Amino acid sequence: MDTISDLYETQGAAPKYKAVAAAIRNAVSSGALRPGDKLPPVRDLAWRLGITPGTVARAYTLLTESGEAAAAVGRGTFVATPKPAPATQSPDLRVLPQDTDTVTLFSARLPDVGQVAMIRKAMGRLGETDPDALLNYPTRESFEPARRAVLRWLGDTVLGQVDQADLVLSHGGQSAVSLVMQSVLHGPRPVVMLEELSYPGFRRAAQLLRADVVSVAMDADGLCPESLDRVARETGAQLLCTSAEVHNPTVVFTPPERREAIAEIARRRGFHILEDDCYRIGPARAASYRSILPDQGWYVSSISKSLTPALRIGFALAPKRHRGVLRRAAEDGFFGLARPLAELTEDLLSQDETYEMMAAVRAEMNRYIRVAVNILGGYDLVWSEEIPFLWLRLPEGWRAASFAQAAEARGVQIRPAEEFALRDANAPHAVRIGVNAQVSLSSFEAAIETLRSLLDNPPERIAI
Repeated sequence: MDTISDLYETQGAAPKYKAVAAAIRNAVSSGALRPGDKLPPVRDLAWRLGITPGTVARAYTLLTESGEAAAAVGRGTFVATPKPAPATQSPDLRVLPQDTDTVTLFSARLPDVGQVAMIRKAMGRLGETDPDALLNYPTRESFEPARRAVLRWLGDTVLGQVDQADLVLSHGGQSAVSLVMQSVLHGPRPVVMLEELSYPGFRRAAQLLRADVVSVAMDADGLCPESLDRVARETGAQLLCTSAEVHNPTVVFTPPERREAIAEIARRRGFHILEDDCYRIGPARAASYRSILPDQGWYVSSISKSLTPALRIGFALAPKRHRGVLRRAAEDGFFGLARPLAELTEDLLSQDETYEMMAAVRAEMNRYIRVAVNILGGYDLVWSEEIPFLWLRLPEGWRAASFAQAAEARGVQIRPAEEFALRDANAPHAVRIGVNAQVSLSSFEAAIETLRSLLDNPPERIAI
């Protein structure tokens, strides 16, 4: 540490984080630091140099991104072994991260690892579309290739008996949610059940259909069967909306035995289950409700969290006995997707390159997730490398709304738990942190350091 400190003092007027990085480079060049040596902890070096931990963290990230250092989750940052430069380098055509004064962590933002160029190529191929497809209304049969491509996309999901006729393409996952509700809800005041913390789009879609919304208690495994049974009995609810693979916002996974118990209640009480699987970016870990409840289980997903949200490509899968009503909801509502968009869906989801791209997206998102875990791991943090957001339960002294306001005042936007609860519910003191891979890793790390600083220094006055 003494060597780094001495070399830091020689860097002149350079920005502080660049001066720290240069001092470490010089220490490596002089032999004072060797490949494999562990760099000082961020806070220790910051105290020694008289600068903020965020500045040191940004310097470490700069070195990591350039390959001069390597970060190991839970172990620290180490001097990397030099790698020989490639003989030739192809131009990088990706959209590079753009830093701004405010870092928004409201929701997941995917990195461009090549999918922009891939989508542009696919759009170019659309120019060869049969002229008939550009002059006439699309037909049910004309969407069959796109539906088959979606089933390939869903190939790692246990969906039960399924064929392309069970599936309807929609304008993103939210549109798919609305289509399922239109297919299931009936009567003047239908009731929809939600998890006590849940994706706000469920509530908004239900309210558009003039449905009443009620909440069901949760525990560490998801919905509580006793609460679900009681609420279903008391309200006569027609639909349960849930996210069993990746609960939004708490990251909870509902294990198979809990899903079976919930499905049994649905059979007995006669309500349908809409499973929203839009947030998973890795393989499924358990069978879907459509598989274990074949007459009442509906499945919704999209490509928004894995590839791109810009195209608004989503899909809904109905139980076989109800696929006709789902199809009519789409055809009567908007005559189906635009034919070029359906053909673009077919093109993208039929390419092997797309699935390689998905793996690259996951790998890049994991880099950002690991940074957040390294910084916030000492607090009550729930996370997974297959989920593009994190759930942070706040320590004593912080309430969710005031913590989010304090973070925004320092240039970091996050979502408090209140945004996921019904209006009259008591929300926990927690926040959801989206992984934004459209800012540089160093900027993301600085934002997470800002959150850590707030956690370390709660307000002195706590409202009772």
